[in-house]
Amino acid sequence: MRFGDFIQAMSVDSQRVPFQELMPEPLFDRHGNEYPQPVPKMKLGGGEVVKILQPYLSTRFMDQARAVVPLAIYLGLFQYLVLQTPVMDASIIAGGLLAVMVGLMMFMEGLKLGLMPFGEVIGNTLPRKLPLAGVLFIAFLLGIGVTFAEPAIGALQVAGSIVDPEKAPYLFTLLNDRSGATVLLVGLGVGLAAVLGTVRFLRGWSLKPLIFISLTPTLILSVIAFMDPELTKIVGLAWDCGAVTTGPVTVPLVLALGIGVASAAGKGADSSLSGFGIVTLASVFPILGVLLLSFYTAYTVPPEVIIAKAAEIKAAAALAAAQPQWFEVTPWNEVILGVRAIVPLVIFLAIVLMLVLREKMKNAGMTYYGVFLAVAGMCIFNVGLTYGLAKLGDQSGGLIAAAFTAIDAVDASPLYSVSVGVGIAALFAWVLGLGATLAEPALNALGMTVQNLTNGAFKKSMLMGAVAFGVATGIMLGVLKLIYDFHIMYILIPGYTIGLILTLLSTEEFVNVGWDSAGVTTGPVTVPLVLAMGLGFGNALGSTEGFGILAAASICPIVAVLTLGIYVQFKVKREERRTARELARTEVPQGV
Repeated sequence: MRFGDFIQAMSVDSQRVPFQELMPEPLFDRHGNEYPQPVPKMKLGGGEVVKILQPYLSTRFMDQARAVVPLAIYLGLFQYLVLQTPVMDASIIAGGLLAVMVGLMMFMEGLKLGLMPFGEVIGNTLPRKLPLAGVLFIAFLLGIGVTFAEPAIGALQVAGSIVDPEKAPYLFTLLNDRSGATVLLVGLGVGLAAVLGTVRFLRGWSLKPLIFISLTPTLILSVIAFMDPELTKIVGLAWDCGAVTTGPVTVPLVLALGIGVASAAGKGADSSLSGFGIVTLASVFPILGVLLLSFYTAYTVPPEVIIAKAAEIKAAAALAAAQPQWFEVTPWNEVILGVRAIVPLVIFLAIVLMLVLREKMKNAGMTYYGVFLAVAGMCIFNVGLTYGLAKLGDQSGGLIAAAFTAIDAVDASPLYSVSVGVGIAALFAWVLGLGATLAEPALNALGMTVQNLTNGAFKKSMLMGAVAFGVATGIMLGVLKLIYDFHIMYILIPGYTIGLILTLLSTEEFVNVGWDSAGVTTGPVTVPLVLAMGLGFGNALGSTEGFGILAAASICPIVAVLTLGIYVQFKVKREERRTARELARTEVPQGV
């Protein structure tokens, strides 16, 4: 924080108190010597506590409210005014959205106070206590652990109950009886990205060759899966997994570890680009992991076995729903999921710090408080996800189709002609993507970083506009993919081809920023909402699967930012050439 900002903030509402009024009267013994007296503990009333905490809590709550409330209002008004259908269970959804905001507020604060100090201390200490192989092994395990702690992973697992095993058996098994293996493969991908990102920090490698090396096999496997009639239904899920992983837990923790290692080794600490690139790698490798798992499943388990087992799973689910155990009922189920996501990660970090590195955590009380906030926040967020984001997204997505086709939920459907209805659905998706992206706090931070990095040549507003436009276009393309039932590869292949060509033409700075910009937009609010909306929309249209919207929303901002970056480069070079010509004309020849 700049000192000028501090002075300005303090001058708004401050009161000067003389130091003498704060100190008790001195006490003297019989010889006239002053002796220390015990200072009584400060006693605060309820109103005073509220006054002290109010600025602190309101700022953090408003960060989450700015991301959630406008989207909820937009979805509700669109549903009421355009689709002519009131929001069902509005009070339950409102309570769920409030739980999302409170849970995220607590979780983000707990992440900063409890989990981030672990990553920073471990990152700074590891190179001094362990050889490089040990450092990379710890980074690999950390990458796996943070994946399970991502809030959006729960939304991915919830999506499994919607998939029809008759239409997409392999997709069903990856999201149901093999959901643990799917998340583990995603975690292995993030772990590999953490290892590669750490080595990159240490060696100062360029991101360009790493993008080509990681994307080439991923695209090849995607094309092979696209050719298979059963595996083709997995591709959307696999590419959506890349968007789910780059959330508020993975990126800061892995980044803190990698930069800490590089800083302790004396390399990369002064580079303004040292923090970029990890988001890109953590997005690509999980896609590769899920694709490999789908190939293994296809070659080891025939579809008939999955369909037969699906009947058993559904029967067991129906029985469990009729006679649920206490831990299967809300809110205990969400609480258990929240504890299971955070506590193992904290135990792992504590073991590394205390047993492997034999270090003590500074400010242990504050760290424990942060861990408690993170666990409580995750539990509350999970409840809000069930009753707020997922419920609202599924409801809105299921009703959008009423604009252009007949569905059971809306009696008067179709409400408009096909061309007008499809246009309304596409515009709805575009505005949703634009608003959700501009509301992401991480995008504003990235914009400031890039503006400082380029000395103002690439302004914050330009970056935010390019990323928001790209995400909005991607979500719109994903919705059109569901309407017209074409495969996600028809978006991914041209998109990534253009992205790779632009990568070759761009400088290292813009490559780092452009490819990382996709991960910044997939936050814990956007991912569950868009995922639920896509699945609800796909179900209403009778699609086999509703995945792929997040994948489309990831490549489009990359293309948008790289294109704008090339334009900025061209403008800067043109300005330099113009300045050089003016200087050449104004120079006085020698001897005159």
